[in-house]
Amino acid sequence: MARNLATYSEADVKMRPNKRGSRPRTKQRPAHSDAATGQVLAVDRGRFDVLVDEVRVRAMKARELGRKGIVVGDQVSLVGDVSGDPDALARIVRREARETLLRRTADDTDPVERVLVANVSRMLIVTAAADPEPRPRLIDRCLVAAWEAGIEPVLVITKADLADPAELLAQYAALDVPTVVVARAGEDPHVGLAAVHELVADRWTVLVGHSGVGKSTLVNELVPGAGRAVGGVNDTTGRGRHTSTSAVALELPDGGWVVDTPGIRSFGLAHVDPEALVGLFPDLAPGTEECPRGCPHEGVDDCGLDGWVAAGNAGPGGAQRLDSLRRLLRARGGEDPGS
Repeated sequence: MARNLATYSEADVKMRPNKRGSRPRTKQRPAHSDAATGQVLAVDRGRFDVLVDEVRVRAMKARELGRKGIVVGDQVSLVGDVSGDPDALARIVRREARETLLRRTADDTDPVERVLVANVSRMLIVTAAADPEPRPRLIDRCLVAAWEAGIEPVLVITKADLADPAELLAQYAALDVPTVVVARAGEDPHVGLAAVHELVADRWTVLVGHSGVGKSTLVNELVPGAGRAVGGVNDTTGRGRHTSTSAVALELPDGGWVVDTPGIRSFGLAHVDPEALVGLFPDLAPGTEECPRGCPHEGVDDCGLDGWVAAGNAGPGGAQRLDSLRRLLRARGGEDPGS
């Protein structure tokens, strides 16, 4: 006889215990000792192109990595399908220790770091002699970021057929920074390009510069068939138009990789300790030996940097570099954010 559902109670419910018992949750993760290793070439909306034994593998980040970021240049370990087939998808389960890490922030007080690239040994700071006009203070910031990261910087001046780069070169003459001039008026353009080829051979190199300076044009010369989009300069603002939207590593024909990055309009250094900033200006740092204890180096009467620069010890560009340093110090203190 059917029983009215309203007459059922909790006592009528019989629980069947699991014969195997419940397995406690564990924080232990698989060791993935059989994982393949590779290097990240590109990042696109949560998918990663990774070079594994000369094969380009598509991968995603495993959940166990949490919020740990993966960027171009990272050495990673992968499991799953690493065949490189069009429909294959591997998982990145581990990010290996980084040898170098190039970082920047939106401004000098922003606590959020933007990682540009990992594990590169050289940075080409690309600037144009004209169209758009060079921005020495941005160059200084890139130099500081490179030295702080343990990356060797090189200054590459493009469009030298439009303006004489002598004045810009003089500002950095006192620094031990290699410089290359490309497309100098009356000179075979392959002369400068040959020097750049030599600098990037058999290593990982990142190109950094603001929009319109010719980074993508330079990449297309270094990597035939790369097809990086090339943009012009806005006639109204004098600034370059963004063409690269994300960092990507491209293989050089004779060995090595270059990483093309989107054009930058600011290079915040909030991640750099303010007390270390002066030491990252090697042409100015010796002048602090004459400073009083606790000198802020921001233009006080007895700051030793003024006498050091006035004596010509920092080279022809010493005054401009000192101004750049002091702007950085003020910006790190929350002042002069537009420097």
